[in-house]
Amino acid sequence: MDNLQYQKNVRFITRYIIPRIILILMAVFYIMPYYWMLVTSLKSSMELRLAPPTLFPHAIHFEHYAEAVRFIPFFRYMMNSLTIVIFSVIGAVISNSLVGYGFSRIDWPGREKLFLIVIATMFIPFPVVLVALFDIFAKFKLVNTFLPLIIPAYTGQALYIFMMRQYLLTIPKEISDAGFIDGASEFEIFHRLIMPLMKPVIAVVAIFTALGSWNDFLGPLIYLTRQEMYTLSIGLQFFRSQHEVEYSLLMAASTLVALPVVVIFLCFQRFFVEGITMGAVKG
Repeated sequence: MDNLQYQKNVRFITRYIIPRIILILMAVFYIMPYYWMLVTSLKSSMELRLAPPTLFPHAIHFEHYAEAVRFIPFFRYMMNSLTIVIFSVIGAVISNSLVGYGFSRIDWPGREKLFLIVIATMFIPFPVVLVALFDIFAKFKLVNTFLPLIIPAYTGQALYIFMMRQYLLTIPKEISDAGFIDGASEFEIFHRLIMPLMKPVIAVVAIFTALGSWNDFLGPLIYLTRQEMYTLSIGLQFFRSQHEVEYSLLMAASTLVALPVVVIFLCFQRFFVEGITMGAVKG
């Protein structure tokens, strides 16, 4: 009896206790950089020079946030970033959902082969096509505008097309057949019947696109040269070069930049998880 109880205790520890301890440690490991950024933004300049560093600020300085947004045109950079994010999200949702619908719900010759070619483009590193893209946008005189950062979202991306297709394969084909029987066109079926069922995967694509555009550094660095057009990712680097010793102000500005990302994920995490899991049901 004692041996049986011992085995039950061992199974309980290995199946429940140890995995939870590992998850907690991993969560602490990933949260620590954000915590350290927040704590640093609230410390005074004198406290930042202490060795060893303190885990909690001796005195909280919320005024660093007000000073950070005054040192750089923070709200101008934020509006630039929001403009790119909003139009990129709209383009990504429209283009990828249409292409994913064509690869999953419409039968046409060469569909599977072309889909494999599209998926293969995921393995092409962005720097490989960077020069070609810059040359194209330069010839159309679009450099130093937001368009080179927005237009690619309207051409579709392999990862998002794959996610859309996989999710659409889980939707019964009978729904489309019912629409055809009622005399609806292909676009009407897509818009009225299929799109409302795609909310989880649309939310995933929108979140990924928004995060990618918000955190993009290389694109704005290449295409934007005028300071008034900088995004927040570029503005923070400019801030650091101008105020290198003011790490508390830099961390305050970084916290303000990271805050929308956290809020977006917390608001849409249900759709995010549902879209990821359901998109993997059928291949």
